[in-house]
Amino acid sequence: MTDLKWNVAKLLHEQLPTLNETDIYDMIEIPTNTDMGDYAFPCFKLAKELRKAPPIIAKDITDKLPETDFLASVQNVNAYINFFLNKEMLVKVIISNILLEKENYGIDNSKSKGNIVIDYSSPNIAKPFHVGHLRSTVIGNSLYRIFEALGYNCEGVNHLGDWGTQFGKLIVAYNNFSSKEQIEEKGISELLRIYVLFHEEAEKNPELDEQARAYFTKMEQGDTKTLELWKWFKQISLREFDRVYKLLDITFDSYNGEAFYNDKMAEIIDELDTHGLTEISEGAKIVKLDEYNMPPCLITKKDGSTLYATRDITAVLYRKNTYNFKKAIYVTALQQNLHFAQVFKVIEKMGYNWADELVHVPFGMVSMESGPLATRKGNVLLLEEILTQAIQKTTEIINEKNPSLKNKETVAKQVGIGAVIFNDMYNSIIKDVQFSWEKVLNFDGETGPYVQYTHARACSVLKKSGINKSDITEVNYSLLTDEMSVNLAKELGQFKNMIEEAGQKYEPSYIARYAVNVAQAFNKFYHENSILVEDKELKNARLSMVIATIYTLKNALYLLGIQAPVQM
Repeated sequence: MTDLKWNVAKLLHEQLPTLNETDIYDMIEIPTNTDMGDYAFPCFKLAKELRKAPPIIAKDITDKLPETDFLASVQNVNAYINFFLNKEMLVKVIISNILLEKENYGIDNSKSKGNIVIDYSSPNIAKPFHVGHLRSTVIGNSLYRIFEALGYNCEGVNHLGDWGTQFGKLIVAYNNFSSKEQIEEKGISELLRIYVLFHEEAEKNPELDEQARAYFTKMEQGDTKTLELWKWFKQISLREFDRVYKLLDITFDSYNGEAFYNDKMAEIIDELDTHGLTEISEGAKIVKLDEYNMPPCLITKKDGSTLYATRDITAVLYRKNTYNFKKAIYVTALQQNLHFAQVFKVIEKMGYNWADELVHVPFGMVSMESGPLATRKGNVLLLEEILTQAIQKTTEIINEKNPSLKNKETVAKQVGIGAVIFNDMYNSIIKDVQFSWEKVLNFDGETGPYVQYTHARACSVLKKSGINKSDITEVNYSLLTDEMSVNLAKELGQFKNMIEEAGQKYEPSYIARYAVNVAQAFNKFYHENSILVEDKELKNARLSMVIATIYTLKNALYLLGIQAPVQM
């Protein structure tokens, strides 16, 4: 549909030579009511330049438009010019393009548009990978895939929380309350247990806090034994994190966390001083941001120790020097809006004119419905437990509805985990998400399983036909002009536009909602049109729609970080 929209823009450009084709293209709308055409061009913005009333402008242009083979008719309604496409041409342009691009439909694999750094997930070492990390992880992964599909080269950074006084506390807790054998056996759950226990005991015995500070000072001074313990805690954590990332099918290009910047901050603080941006306030070093109606950005504490902002400013400059990014995207909770606004402003005050390439993508909170399915340990809802339960519940549904299904374990994993991810992606990311098993695992609603089931249904139809995707080379598109075929083709043709919108607005929900729209359009097409008919020409034509749907749904699900089962 994108190509035909350009055709309409070119046609209008001939009548409006003072406007370029791109501006006209952007002005063209897609009416929600098909009775108003496939495209509509509003003339309100032309009134000032042409010094005419918009309805008169619309009529004048309509009267002058020549006949063309890709348009069935053009109608003038008040200030709008409504374009009705030739249905056969519409379906042909869209479906033939998908059959040509195949697995790459909608995807630009060139990596030619430059680098984008995406900072996401970033759990704290020695603490459980809990449900709060779900959103950053899956949203960041989806944005990574979306921007790669738009032709960028993405660098996924897992900025681990792997430094700070909590490690001094953990060392004290380990020495007093645990052992190497217990930690190796129980992993993060044991680290969490002794961390909680430390705080309980420290309330009774403040000397433990002093010991913790002393151990962290040793770490900062490079003490070999304490750093070995720190590295061990980190390895234990990463081992468990990797298990969750494998379940989610997510990888990273860099695990450079907070500790990575320890030896790089002094240079940045010197640069801030040299630019005259810092001043001392109550013993702390700050950068004032009064002119932006923001509180000051703290660079160092009274004792000279650094803060999150110091590390993030250092990380921004390191990433720019390392990756020369076109954008650096930070996917974190809404509560960190002020933090990143301060960091970005400090970068700007340092004289870096690329500060506008820094983007914070905030998201709302995720919560669970109360009840026995919300397993809690140490007041933390573990992400791995949610994913495991999703797989178990999907297995139960499969055993009930399709017990003879091959590869049940694989499909249960694809559908269960896909359901959790899709539930998170379906609404705007700024909205809070409440996790509901009934909603998440619904095969009929606007959910991940519904989209996956539609993909599997299309694959099943193709398999029954005995025809491979590449077998259909000639299609009689005049057989695909019925309402359901045209509506499905229109949806399929919007894929590239949806990817572009999702990238521009940092919103994976555009892709999730689009996938549901395609699934609904396909199911209507499927119910209204017998596909495996005797007439070979008609069968091939309708199978071309099935194949185009398979390519599109699979790629849409991929952009969300979800797999597309071929049977369910």
